[in-house]
Amino acid sequence: MAKKTSNEIVQDIDKANVDSEELDKILRKYDKGSNYRVLTGVSDKFISIVLLCFSLFQLYTAIFLGMEPMILRSIHLAFGLSLVFLLYPASKNWPKDKIHPLDICTAVVAAVVCLYVVVFYRDLVYRAGMITSTDMVIGLLAVLLILEAARRVIGLPMVIISLLFIAYAFFGPYIPGRLAHRGVDLNNFAQHIFFTTEGIMGLPIGVSSTFIFMFLLFGAYLEKTGMGEFFINLANAINGSSPGGPAKVAVLSSACMGTLSGSSVANVVGTGSFTIPMMKKLGYKPDFAGAVEATASTGGQLMPPIMGAAAFLMAEITNTPYFTIIKAAAIPALLYYFGVWAGVHFEARKLNLLGLPKDQIPKIGHVMKTRGHLILPIIAVMYLLIQGFSPIRAALGAIATTLVCSSFTKDTRLSFKDLIDGLIKGAKSALTVISACACAGIIIGVVTQTGLGLKMGSVLVGIAQGNLFLTLFFTMVTSIILGIGVPTTANYVITSTIAAPALLLLGVGIIPAHMFVFYFGIIADITPPVCLAAVAASGIAKSEPMKTGVQATRLAIAAFIIPYIFVNSPRMLMIESTPLLLAMDIVSAMVGILCISSGLTGFFKTNMSIYERLMFIVGGLLLVMTSTTTNIAGLVLIGAVYLIQKNKFIKVKPAL
Repeated sequence: MAKKTSNEIVQDIDKANVDSEELDKILRKYDKGSNYRVLTGVSDKFISIVLLCFSLFQLYTAIFLGMEPMILRSIHLAFGLSLVFLLYPASKNWPKDKIHPLDICTAVVAAVVCLYVVVFYRDLVYRAGMITSTDMVIGLLAVLLILEAARRVIGLPMVIISLLFIAYAFFGPYIPGRLAHRGVDLNNFAQHIFFTTEGIMGLPIGVSSTFIFMFLLFGAYLEKTGMGEFFINLANAINGSSPGGPAKVAVLSSACMGTLSGSSVANVVGTGSFTIPMMKKLGYKPDFAGAVEATASTGGQLMPPIMGAAAFLMAEITNTPYFTIIKAAAIPALLYYFGVWAGVHFEARKLNLLGLPKDQIPKIGHVMKTRGHLILPIIAVMYLLIQGFSPIRAALGAIATTLVCSSFTKDTRLSFKDLIDGLIKGAKSALTVISACACAGIIIGVVTQTGLGLKMGSVLVGIAQGNLFLTLFFTMVTSIILGIGVPTTANYVITSTIAAPALLLLGVGIIPAHMFVFYFGIIADITPPVCLAAVAASGIAKSEPMKTGVQATRLAIAAFIIPYIFVNSPRMLMIESTPLLLAMDIVSAMVGILCISSGLTGFFKTNMSIYERLMFIVGGLLLVMTSTTTNIAGLVLIGAVYLIQKNKFIKVKPAL
């Protein structure tokens, strides 16, 4: 392929703008949480006031920490459900510019149902599990309202999964084999699901009402300061001029932005509108350009410190300090992105693609001088967590740091309107999480009431006949299926409840087990046939969704390998490791992933034969394994291919 001149590249990039209406259409189609009403006039003002009150309430409770958990969660859910029904129409045929009367009625009912717990809290406590017929009706109404909210904001997959669990609760006595249980009646179901902290009002909504909301507010203010532009410019300054520069920009910028969001699709549309057209114009095929953005954006959910808000849930569910969780997630996430970067690099070398012209790339000094201070809030939140502050205090400190740092320059300074808009945007972004966590609470309630988690674990272990590798494989498949079309927070809650117990039964550590199911639940977004993130990226790239999904799976190959490694050797998660052993594991894994990416692309120094590719892939897999014997065998295979490639390169001497 002929190289393009700098002027040709600049002209192509100038033509590469994606229409904002088209982007909005893609986002609304594939991310139901973004498909809300666009109101005007009195309705808009009313909704804005309610959203503002929601954020102020959450800030008050976060600062003063003086409210009973059950009451806090009930009010949090009342705000969330009511706003969902007001902002998201029940039918796609209903108007988006005004609120339907039926939705107003549903919002009022949702508020009454949730606040019932607040009003009658003392009575409910005194009755100690004995509920009245009114309580039962309220509890069942709450379940129906949450399912409807999830349908509107998340989509049918989450609702269908929840309905299957509810059906399991009632039809347990009629199920053959190990999954059978004695069943529950309506009274016990309503009491357990809604009036205890084992169901809807349990851990997921508890974390949503504290840590997650504050970090979503933090993310909203970071976005207001122009953090997204800073990350893209910084990535351009670092990688823009290297071979395949725009694709590497996508990898770096999406890694930075993705951790703050709980939606792979939203990440794709946010950064992909800039990076995908540039990649296409530079010479990447549309399906590959879309795959790069989908893979990089999905990986943001795996990147500390926020991990799409799942890090907080993992800390609570595993009863592990939050800092231990993000420390464990760090190396696997970096290896994931190293694998994506390697795939992008070798594809660029194979197609002989240039980077961006240097005169069109921002200087790193200028980028840091104008917006470098925006990274201080992220440093602040990490420092506070390391110092032992709770995540909610760390989030409050990060918000305060953001407001102070934004005032350093005129371009990033927040006006009073920006402050109000940030509160409104933060509350609005929480609605998807609230619906997902409430729906996940139903699932957890069924699991705790029926013992399904251990039953499912024993079934998976039984099918695998106690073999760890087979159990890992079946758990991987289960996690991918359960993760289809489900937001990050609910995704983790479901997979950790259903799939993780199988690994725990075989003696796998709690952090490796939970990290394993979390990884495969997340990469469901880029795994065909559904692969929502890849489909959204294909809408921007104008490529075939399935081809984009296949390419994304190839680029994300590290995500399919690394979880198996850290289950067998938790050193990769910084568990029971020494600095020397950890350094050796990281270097070995990096070389292995580099070789696997090269083999899958079919290029190292020059084009590779099928035998060279197979030897490089097998050698890479052997290097990734934390065993001296396999590492030596891998080095032999890789060394042989390297010598062959070096000899071919000397003979051919392709233009690079």
